Amino acid sequence: MGQSNKNSNEQKENIEALIAELNHHRERSLLGGGEERIAAQHEKGKMTAYERIEYLLDPGTFREMGPFVEHRCTEFGLEDNHVPGDAVVTGHGEIDGRKTFVFAHDFTVLGGSVGEVVADKICRVIDQAVEAGVPVVGLNDSGGARIQEGVDALGGFARVFKRNTDASGMIPQISCIMGPCAGGATYSPALTDFTFMVADTSHMMITGPDVVETVTGEQISMAELGGAAAHTATSGVAHHAYENETDALDGIRRLLSYLPQNTMEDPPRVKAWDDPDRACDRLTKLVPTDGKKPYDMVEVIDVLVDKDSLFELHSQFAQNMIIGFARLDGRAVGVVANQPRTIAGTIDINASVKAARFVRFCDAYNLPIITLVDTPGFLPGTDQEHSGIIRHGAKLIYAYAEATVPLLTVVVRKAYGGAYIVMGSKELGADRAYAWPTAELAVLGPRGAVNILHRTELAAADDTDATREELIEEYREEFANPYTPAENGYITDVIDPRQTRSRLIEDLDLFAGKRGERLPKEHGNIPL
Repeated sequence: MGQSNKNSNEQKENIEALIAELNHHRERSLLGGGEERIAAQHEKGKMTAYERIEYLLDPGTFREMGPFVEHRCTEFGLEDNHVPGDAVVTGHGEIDGRKTFVFAHDFTVLGGSVGEVVADKICRVIDQAVEAGVPVVGLNDSGGARIQEGVDALGGFARVFKRNTDASGMIPQISCIMGPCAGGATYSPALTDFTFMVADTSHMMITGPDVVETVTGEQISMAELGGAAAHTATSGVAHHAYENETDALDGIRRLLSYLPQNTMEDPPRVKAWDDPDRACDRLTKLVPTDGKKPYDMVEVIDVLVDKDSLFELHSQFAQNMIIGFARLDGRAVGVVANQPRTIAGTIDINASVKAARFVRFCDAYNLPIITLVDTPGFLPGTDQEHSGIIRHGAKLIYAYAEATVPLLTVVVRKAYGGAYIVMGSKELGADRAYAWPTAELAVLGPRGAVNILHRTELAAADDTDATREELIEEYREEFANPYTPAENGYITDVIDPRQTRSRLIEDLDLFAGKRGERLPKEHGNIPL
């Protein structure tokens, strides 16, 4: 009996010693590059990788993968620089009770640089996210490829890019740039579905300002070259910029609330908080009947959708086109709309690409698309023509034409020429194409049409201006109205603007089970 107690006590002591050793290793892993580097991270206004993950995920749900993995490099002094987990923290948890995989570069460890082991950990996260059918979020804060590992680091990047590509259209992928992101590292976020940035502390660029100056002679700051403002407003690489890291992480949580876990699921529907039959009386005042007067289409969307549900994306880029997520009677939808307040809502290259990629995302993840149309056409000019507006505009046509989700289109005011076609027209596959009484649908706007059709008559007229205005009014009454297209079946119905919300909700219920099928093929050839 005494020997048995002694053995039991020894066993207990051995286990406790092993657990103490485990806790020591885990505490060492949680420290990353050490307290000094953590303090330096905080001084820059940045959280650590663990702090970001803990804030993003529901409390107590994070389960780390590979906390003790270390690099295998023995060159350039790295043989003496080992940190458990290396320069990335990977794992899974929950966001609003829904499973999510996550990886976060740890800048305190070798500047968050990506070597062979870091890449392997990220690949493992993406692979398991695909297998589990749940989203993956990447929090980027990295100096780029680990130079000491040479081509091994580059090969690691390539493996990550392949995973991003294979996962595309299967699970939502979201990136948040929370520090530097340079060189090859930029292409992983670019391959994901949405990219957020943090003002002042995040940067993305293929080459830094020093290289730019050496090669081109151009002097430019980090912020001007690849800061959040540059990428949200000019390049369009990023979808949104936030003032601080917590706001950015909150943005990710909100974005995911609209999305399904994977392509096989429907988007989450929440309990409605807004009356589905609410009359939208304000719409009659928001949209001027004079087609030359601008207004803010965002206000129109806000009135139509469930209160405070619009989550606009790319708001600073191609501002003549609006994209974003919203809810109608609790159901998540994608919204695409022209913005008459910016260059009259004309469609240019950037607007075409912005909308096309969003439409394709919505189609991949079973999100119905609401399209609000008010555009006089494509933006004219040699710059647009020579830069490929035909090719880029075709992307928008392609996106709508291949979409199989419910497509509900409302012509609010102007819809002329090719722009009428590309904005989710019935002929491209819209399940419902409505028009308001204010709508004008035609090949050309009345003035342009009259100038062409009545060129001879105008040239012979004594009072050209009076004759032109009379002919314009005649053309508008005869052709530029919603009733002639409705008579010919191009418009499903001309509706009272105040009833738009309830009609859209009815249609979403009607087409909730829509499942489109296409002829079997490897894939189409979108005009990239």
